[in-house]
Amino acid sequence: MSSEEKKVDIFRDTPVRYLGYANEVGESFRALIHVNWVRFSYVIASSYVCADATSKGLEMSQREWPDAKTKRSKVTYAVTDTVIWQGLASVAIPGFTINRICFLSNILLQKTTSLPTITRKWTVTAIGLAAIPFIIKPIDHSVDWLMDNSLRKWSGTSMTAKDHSK
Repeated sequence: MSSEEKKVDIFRDTPVRYLGYANEVGESFRALIHVNWVRFSYVIASSYVCADATSKGLEMSQREWPDAKTKRSKVTYAVTDTVIWQGLASVAIPGFTINRICFLSNILLQKTTSLPTITRKWTVTAIGLAAIPFIIKPIDHSVDWLMDNSLRKWSGTSMTAKDHSK
């Protein structure tokens, strides 16, 4: 299949992939918005993960397999791998990272500046948003390494950041 004929993955090759960043945006705005909006951003990102995993499972189930047991195994692996990879690389690790960047930025600004509270909160939000593009690739590669040296090693398969990128 040539690159021109390659099927477009709606969850990875279109703007839908940005839904996976919702929780990082929520964490960036934590200082300015009610915590329920931050939680809602995790619902959006987690829904993206579930939709991508479902899509990968359906895609795998539509292939021809020698028997039902092999098919079930392949579908289960595709869904499990996607949920774990996306859960770590799209939700858990980046959410924690942006949360800590914002938390520490706020403390630093409180101790070293005399910015008014609202200005400090907007500055923290801007720092969090600005950090998002810089954390994505290192996290993706780290999760690939983790998965390749654990679950994928055990199952005998390997995928790359390109296979899972948001």
